[in-house]
Amino acid sequence: MKHPAFGPGRAAVVTGSASGIGLAAARRCASLGMKVCLADIAASALREAAREVATLAAGGGDDILALPADVSSIDDMEALRDAVYEKFGDVGLLMNNAVTRGGGGIWGDAREWRETMDVNFWGVVNGVRAFVPRMIEQNAPSIVVNCGSKQGITNPPGNAAYNVTKAALKAYTEALQHELRSSEDCPVGAALLIPGWTTTRGREHQPGAWLPDQVIDFMLAALEKGDFYILCPDGEVTEEMDHQRILWAAGDITENRPPLSRWHPDFVQAFEKFKP
Repeated sequence: MKHPAFGPGRAAVVTGSASGIGLAAARRCASLGMKVCLADIAASALREAAREVATLAAGGGDDILALPADVSSIDDMEALRDAVYEKFGDVGLLMNNAVTRGGGGIWGDAREWRETMDVNFWGVVNGVRAFVPRMIEQNAPSIVVNCGSKQGITNPPGNAAYNVTKAALKAYTEALQHELRSSEDCPVGAALLIPGWTTTRGREHQPGAWLPDQVIDFMLAALEKGDFYILCPDGEVTEEMDHQRILWAAGDITENRPPLSRWHPDFVQAFEKFKP
């Protein structure tokens, strides 16, 4: 039995759905008989995606709504909500998937850092604030899925701005889930999707990477089980390897090691022994 949020005739709202994991989610929701709202800032790609998803929807184009939206704008997200409820009257799934990878390292351009935070963190907050109060009022089982990253947990060197936004998103989504489950008779839940290495945005598929549809398969199975942390493996990294890396990162605090000791020369051998 799939999660009741994915029932036929219910509506799914997916941001960042012009490509990649978002488009895969939109396609899958349509194939399950759901009505789908696709939202993305890339208007041209969004139109193409909407045409593709409409071929899978039970009602064709009548079951699809495609609206350009900047998730970093609360006005855009509230307008998106109003359009969705006017057309569909219900939202079973809100998938906050829109993302940018700008910003770079510690000394990266400050404007890019702010833009990355605006999309990756505030874009999710805006989606939740716009949609979730109405979803609660529906009094029907519904789910919010926020798309995080392993980089927001283990913080590998390379793109500090992206890591910071995804770490903030993890903390926010944990707090959101606690708030929802602690509210009496609240019909809305939350989950954190944590993809592994995935081929997205038209990149050439590499051996070892997962395809977006594999991520969605894994997500649906996890939601069916009631999981909050949807930690996806891939063709190179197993679930056990992910668990060990996360435990090692937490151990930097409990063992009083230097931060990011996994990449510290003094701890290379210790980490190798720690690995499965």
